[in-house]
Amino acid sequence: MASITLKGNAINTNGELPKVGSKLADFKLVQNDLSVASLSNFAGKKLVLNIFPSVDTGTCAASVRKFNEKAAGLNNTTVLCISRDLPFAQQRFCGAEGLTDVVNLSDFVDGSFGTTNGLKIVDGPLAGLLSRVLIVVDVDGTILYTEQVGDIVDEPNYEAALAVL
Repeated sequence: MASITLKGNAINTNGELPKVGSKLADFKLVQNDLSVASLSNFAGKKLVLNIFPSVDTGTCAASVRKFNEKAAGLNNTTVLCISRDLPFAQQRFCGAEGLTDVVNLSDFVDGSFGTTNGLKIVDGPLAGLLSRVLIVVDVDGTILYTEQVGDIVDEPNYEAALAVL
Protein backbone atom coordinates (compact mmCIF):
# COMPACT_ATOMS: atom_id res chain seq x y z
CA MET A 1 0.00 0.00 0.00
CA ALA A 2 1.42 3.38 -1.01
CA SER A 3 0.80 6.34 1.26
CA ILE A 4 0.07 9.50 -0.70
CA THR A 5 -1.76 12.70 0.08
CA LEU A 6 -4.58 14.84 -1.21
CA LYS A 7 -3.79 18.47 -0.36
CA GLY A 8 -1.62 17.20 2.49
CA ASN A 9 -4.20 14.78 3.89
CA ALA A 10 -3.07 11.15 4.02
CA ILE A 11 -4.75 8.61 1.75
CA ASN A 12 -3.65 5.19 0.49
CA THR A 13 -3.58 3.06 -2.62
CA ASN A 14 -4.32 -0.66 -2.78
CA GLY A 15 -0.67 -1.60 -3.36
CA GLU A 16 2.70 -0.66 -4.77
CA LEU A 17 3.46 0.23 -8.38
CA PRO A 18 4.94 -2.46 -10.60
CA LYS A 19 8.73 -2.61 -10.38
CA VAL A 20 11.05 -1.08 -12.96
CA GLY A 21 12.40 -3.97 -15.03
CA SER A 22 9.21 -6.04 -14.75
CA LYS A 23 6.69 -6.49 -17.56
CA LEU A 24 3.55 -4.37 -17.66
CA ALA A 25 0.53 -6.58 -17.00
CA ASP A 26 -1.91 -6.91 -19.87
CA PHE A 27 -5.03 -4.79 -19.50
CA LYS A 28 -8.50 -4.25 -20.90
CA LEU A 29 -9.45 -0.59 -21.01
CA VAL A 30 -12.28 1.14 -22.85
CA GLN A 31 -11.51 3.49 -25.74
CA ASN A 32 -13.56 6.55 -26.70
CA ASP A 33 -15.55 4.51 -29.23
CA LEU A 34 -16.41 2.01 -26.43
CA SER A 35 -14.24 -0.72 -27.93
CA VAL A 36 -11.78 -2.50 -25.66
CA ALA A 37 -8.03 -1.99 -25.96
CA SER A 38 -5.37 -4.24 -24.50
CA LEU A 39 -1.60 -4.05 -24.37
CA SER A 40 -1.42 -5.90 -27.70
CA ASN A 41 -3.10 -2.92 -29.42
CA PHE A 42 0.14 -1.01 -28.84
CA ALA A 43 2.62 -3.77 -29.76
CA GLY A 44 5.94 -2.46 -31.04
CA LYS A 45 5.44 0.98 -29.47
CA LYS A 46 7.01 2.57 -26.44
CA LEU A 47 4.29 3.73 -24.06
CA VAL A 48 3.92 6.57 -21.62
CA LEU A 49 1.01 5.85 -19.29
CA ASN A 50 -0.29 9.10 -17.81
CA ILE A 51 -2.65 7.86 -15.10
CA PHE A 52 -4.82 10.20 -13.03
CA PRO A 53 -8.07 10.51 -11.02
CA SER A 54 -10.27 12.56 -13.40
CA VAL A 55 -9.82 14.72 -16.48
CA ASP A 56 -12.29 17.14 -14.89
CA THR A 57 -9.73 18.42 -12.39
CA GLY A 58 -7.16 21.12 -13.08
CA THR A 59 -3.99 19.08 -12.53
CA CYS A 60 -5.28 16.08 -14.48
CA ALA A 61 -6.32 18.30 -17.38
CA ALA A 62 -2.90 20.00 -17.31
CA SER A 63 -1.14 16.63 -17.54
CA VAL A 64 -3.20 15.58 -20.57
CA ARG A 65 -2.44 18.92 -22.26
CA LYS A 66 1.28 18.67 -21.46
CA PHE A 67 1.59 15.10 -22.75
CA ASN A 68 -0.41 15.98 -25.88
CA GLU A 69 2.15 18.74 -26.53
CA LYS A 70 5.09 16.38 -25.95
CA ALA A 71 3.60 13.37 -27.76
CA ALA A 72 3.89 14.84 -31.25
CA GLY A 73 7.69 14.87 -30.97
CA LEU A 74 8.14 11.37 -29.53
CA ASN A 75 9.54 8.70 -31.84
CA ASN A 76 7.61 5.39 -31.94
CA THR A 77 5.87 6.31 -28.68
CA THR A 78 2.20 6.46 -27.74
CA VAL A 79 0.92 8.40 -24.74
CA LEU A 80 -2.01 6.70 -23.00
CA CYS A 81 -4.09 8.92 -20.70
CA ILE A 82 -5.86 6.59 -18.29
CA SER A 83 -8.54 7.39 -15.73
CA ARG A 84 -11.86 6.01 -14.49
CA ASP A 85 -13.72 8.81 -16.30
CA LEU A 86 -16.36 7.67 -18.74
CA PRO A 87 -15.00 7.59 -22.30
CA PHE A 88 -17.54 10.29 -23.19
CA ALA A 89 -15.97 12.71 -20.69
CA GLN A 90 -12.47 11.95 -21.96
CA GLN A 91 -13.57 12.49 -25.55
CA ARG A 92 -15.43 15.70 -24.69
CA PHE A 93 -12.38 17.14 -22.92
CA CYS A 94 -9.91 16.32 -25.68
CA GLY A 95 -12.34 17.46 -28.38
CA ALA A 96 -12.94 20.80 -26.68
CA GLU A 97 -9.19 21.27 -26.18
CA GLY A 98 -8.21 20.09 -29.69
CA LEU A 99 -5.98 17.35 -28.24
CA THR A 100 -5.30 14.66 -30.82
CA ASP A 101 -1.85 13.28 -29.99
CA VAL A 102 -2.79 11.22 -26.90
CA VAL A 103 -4.95 8.10 -26.57
CA ASN A 104 -7.61 8.14 -23.85
CA LEU A 105 -8.46 4.90 -22.09
CA SER A 106 -10.96 4.31 -19.30
CA ASP A 107 -10.84 1.85 -16.40
CA PHE A 108 -14.50 2.55 -15.58
CA VAL A 109 -15.89 -0.94 -16.15
CA ASP A 110 -14.33 -2.84 -13.27
CA GLY A 111 -11.27 -0.91 -12.12
CA SER A 112 -9.04 -3.90 -12.77
CA PHE A 113 -6.22 -1.83 -14.28
CA GLY A 114 -5.91 0.24 -11.09
CA THR A 115 -6.22 -2.78 -8.84
CA THR A 116 -3.69 -4.88 -10.77
CA ASN A 117 -1.10 -2.10 -10.82
CA GLY A 118 -1.52 -1.02 -7.19
CA LEU A 119 -2.70 2.49 -7.94
CA LYS A 120 -6.37 2.42 -6.94
CA ILE A 121 -7.14 4.90 -4.15
CA VAL A 122 -8.76 2.97 -1.28
CA ASP A 123 -9.76 5.70 1.19
CA GLY A 124 -10.52 9.39 1.43
CA PRO A 125 -12.77 11.47 -0.83
CA LEU A 126 -11.29 10.03 -4.05
CA ALA A 127 -11.64 6.36 -3.04
CA GLY A 128 -12.16 4.17 -6.09
CA LEU A 129 -10.33 6.50 -8.50
CA LEU A 130 -6.79 6.07 -9.80
CA SER A 131 -3.87 7.86 -8.18
CA ARG A 132 -1.57 10.13 -10.19
CA VAL A 133 1.08 7.87 -11.70
CA LEU A 134 3.45 7.75 -14.65
CA ILE A 135 4.65 4.46 -16.09
CA VAL A 136 6.98 4.30 -19.10
CA VAL A 137 7.28 1.04 -21.01
CA ASP A 138 9.65 0.00 -23.81
CA VAL A 139 8.60 -1.77 -27.03
CA ASP A 140 8.81 -5.17 -25.30
CA GLY A 141 6.51 -4.16 -22.44
CA THR A 142 9.32 -3.78 -19.90
CA ILE A 143 8.77 -1.00 -17.39
CA LEU A 144 11.52 1.62 -17.62
CA TYR A 145 10.17 4.24 -15.20
CA THR A 146 7.46 4.70 -12.60
CA GLU A 147 6.38 7.67 -10.54
CA GLN A 148 3.73 7.68 -7.84
CA VAL A 149 3.11 11.42 -7.36
CA GLY A 150 3.22 12.13 -3.62
CA ASP A 151 0.33 14.58 -3.50
CA ILE A 152 -2.46 14.11 -6.02
CA VAL A 153 -2.75 17.86 -6.65
CA ASP A 154 0.88 18.00 -7.89
CA GLU A 155 1.89 17.44 -11.50
CA PRO A 156 4.18 14.52 -12.34
CA ASN A 157 7.82 14.89 -13.36
CA TYR A 158 7.30 14.99 -17.13
CA GLU A 159 10.96 15.43 -18.00
CA ALA A 160 12.17 12.50 -15.88
CA ALA A 161 9.61 10.19 -17.50
CA LEU A 162 10.43 11.30 -21.03
CA ALA A 163 14.19 11.12 -20.41
CA VAL A 164 14.08 7.30 -20.27
CA LEU A 165 12.71 7.09 -23.81
